[in-house]
Amino acid sequence: MTAEDDGLFALPQADDTPPAPPGAQTASARADAPLAVRMRPRSLAEVVGQAHLLRPGAPLRRLAEGGEAASVLLYGPPGTGKTTLARLMAAGAARRFVALSALTSGVKELRDVMNEARRLREGPGRRTVLFVDEVHRFSKTQQDALLGAVEDGLVLLVAATTENPSFSVVSPLLSRLLVLQLQPLGEDDLRELLRRAVKDERGLDGAVSLTPEAEDALVRLAAGDARSAMTALGASADGVTGTGGTVVDVAAVERAVAETTVRYDRQGDQHHDVVSAFIKSIRGSDPDAALHYLARMLVAGEDPRFIARRLVVHASEDVGLADPTALQAAVAAAQTVQLIGMPEARLALAQATVHLATAPKSNAVIVGIDEAMSDVRAGAVGEIPAHLRHSRYTGARELGNGVGYRYPHRAPGGVLAQQYPPGDLVAKDYYRPTRHGGERDLHERLTRLRRVVRGEEP
Repeated sequence: MTAEDDGLFALPQADDTPPAPPGAQTASARADAPLAVRMRPRSLAEVVGQAHLLRPGAPLRRLAEGGEAASVLLYGPPGTGKTTLARLMAAGAARRFVALSALTSGVKELRDVMNEARRLREGPGRRTVLFVDEVHRFSKTQQDALLGAVEDGLVLLVAATTENPSFSVVSPLLSRLLVLQLQPLGEDDLRELLRRAVKDERGLDGAVSLTPEAEDALVRLAAGDARSAMTALGASADGVTGTGGTVVDVAAVERAVAETTVRYDRQGDQHHDVVSAFIKSIRGSDPDAALHYLARMLVAGEDPRFIARRLVVHASEDVGLADPTALQAAVAAAQTVQLIGMPEARLALAQATVHLATAPKSNAVIVGIDEAMSDVRAGAVGEIPAHLRHSRYTGARELGNGVGYRYPHRAPGGVLAQQYPPGDLVAKDYYRPTRHGGERDLHERLTRLRRVVRGEEP
């Protein structure tokens, strides 16, 4: 369902009705509108959460109270008040409010808004607030079309996005906007909204009561999203009143809301954040946190092959030879995903996750190969020693290839003194094992091997 479908962004393309004075209440939404729409804050005093942006003197409060105008980008997850704050900014002064959604609008609609904004500014001197929801869905060309209007102050742009603007908004536009990050609502904020919606005449007007356990369930299901909390409460209340009841309990919530929707976009910011937290939890040896993030990805429908690939990489990157079986476990999980698929493959993924999280850690392998590649890129290649060069072709011996090569298996311990790297890299240690897990013994063995190979001991 799009924002337009549920009425949350069903705003007129142009509203020429003079806005209410700062702090004044606006007309109530239709009685048949969704609960989230009916309970939308009508003034700054009703806004819950985002205290860091709305404290006295904060930029957003100054804008909403009719202060010096600056175009802003509101960045945050759904249900945190981006649309509400945009409307309040328009009401904070004699400003015309226009709302566009990047899902349904293009360059033509933008040009129409700009032309009307120019007419109003040159005539009555009225400023236009342009709210663009989901601005990250605008193409580069569409975002570029906003540059001139923002640059000369033709419109006061309030752009909203759920994606990290550093990746989703073009740099020229981003540099012209004040970026304000909204946070998910806290539990106390959500409780306040739920209690207000139960009692307020715009909401349920006391038709039902909410048990403490049901309130806890709604807060948990909302996961910081005010719109989600209102939607779940509305559905639960409808189910109760439809059967003549007056009490919303946990059973009523469970009947109305089968399962919370995990906020996770496989192409967006949450994808990268959850995967990052997953890997860092494994690296930090916290199997419980790692399983939590694994569960979030699986419930949200992440491709299990992607998860398996990350585990395989992590096995060498962060465990390495501290536990030589870690890579085997990760590869086995990846093969299980291919052979069996979901939902059974979740067990192999969980097993590999716990294995890697509880394994001793070493990044010596990745440090070693990265240092070696860095040296090669910097030109430290040198000549391959003649005795190591390929010698199985006519004339190779005359060139000195292979001459003087010593066969290690003929030595008593299978190791002998011989130069292997180019001359400039003799005694260069790329692989430096830690004292963790299996690398403890490997550290001692490698120390002895290097002494023998480099001729430091017989």
